[in-house]
Amino acid sequence: MPAPHPDALSAEEIASAVRSRSLRAVDVVAEALDRIERADPVLSAFIEVWGEEALRRAGEVDARVGAGERLPLAGVPIGVKGRRGLGAARPLLEAGCVAVGATSVPGPGTVWQTWGLGRHGPTVNPWRHDRTPGGSSAGSAVAVAAGLVPLATGNDGAGSVRIPAAWCGVVGLKVGNGRLPSSDRTGLMVPGVLARRVGDAAAYWRVMSRATATCPVATPHSAPASDAHPTAVWSPDLGFDSPDPDIVAVARAAAVRLAEAGVLRLTHPHPAFRLHDPAPAWLALRTPGLGPTPEVHRIRAANDSLLAALFADAGLLLTPTAPTPPHGHDGPGERYSTALTWAFNLSGHPAISIPAGFGPDGCPVGLQLVAAHGKEALLLEVASAAERVLGPW
Repeated sequence: MPAPHPDALSAEEIASAVRSRSLRAVDVVAEALDRIERADPVLSAFIEVWGEEALRRAGEVDARVGAGERLPLAGVPIGVKGRRGLGAARPLLEAGCVAVGATSVPGPGTVWQTWGLGRHGPTVNPWRHDRTPGGSSAGSAVAVAAGLVPLATGNDGAGSVRIPAAWCGVVGLKVGNGRLPSSDRTGLMVPGVLARRVGDAAAYWRVMSRATATCPVATPHSAPASDAHPTAVWSPDLGFDSPDPDIVAVARAAAVRLAEAGVLRLTHPHPAFRLHDPAPAWLALRTPGLGPTPEVHRIRAANDSLLAALFADAGLLLTPTAPTPPHGHDGPGERYSTALTWAFNLSGHPAISIPAGFGPDGCPVGLQLVAAHGKEALLLEVASAAERVLGPW
């Protein structure tokens, strides 16, 4: 039988093939570098590509496999967010991943973060080149969505993983605050991952959570994380925003399909569930000299209480990921694309964006799933079931 072609495989499938030696890591990585060389002049997903170094590292992975090491992500080519992303990716590299380059992030000349500047110019949305991919994990989302790599790292301080995941039609996981190391002084920015398959995001979580003592780890074949059909509260606006009706319709239709398929039990929030707009608190924490003002404490306390009550009765909260479709390269205007995501950076809850469908403009729309603190395994379990209903992605 001929070996499977690497660009058609998930990260888990690549690792399995490299471990069984039906594929070599050097060949997988060479294929990824070739795809980047051909596609990146248009997409501009990368700031730097580390071709020679990546091939050398891939050879080391093949040698480790040949010596009997069972690497969970053997030979998987990954993009790392920005030039300083290698440090955060260290556990992935130890697990057998091969970093092929640094993905684009917002560059100089713009104050908004739903943008990316790669080595060939502005990073474009692979679905519509006149639109932004979102950010700030812009290049990571594009590299995954375009099939250049199956997995790319990101970090998420206000939606920087989930928004580009939604706008590029891929999976984007933001882990819970404090679950993995972060150097962000405010505590708002946490690690995350972009992937085409939920199983690959779960593989990322298993590797990363094993690298820290703070996280219990779910194995691939462990018992379900919770109720097999959790109650999920649907909120189109979290009680304070005004998302575009077309976006809400696509995300809600996906949620209804999941309920009809028995993945979850859909309900609506209690009328008293209206989160306070997190914008003033988030902006104060990010503004030098302000920090945790009384208003920050007030908003945080109120939202924490409301979310604790919600998760006492339900397993998940569902919303659209972003309130608008992706904007053009001239900027987002007055709208905050973070409106439905940054509340959970402030509260610290884990969240994932999964593809929900397409808007009238032909661009993807994301469905955001939020879980209680420490419930990343539940998010991934439900997202995996959703992939079987809504996918393939």
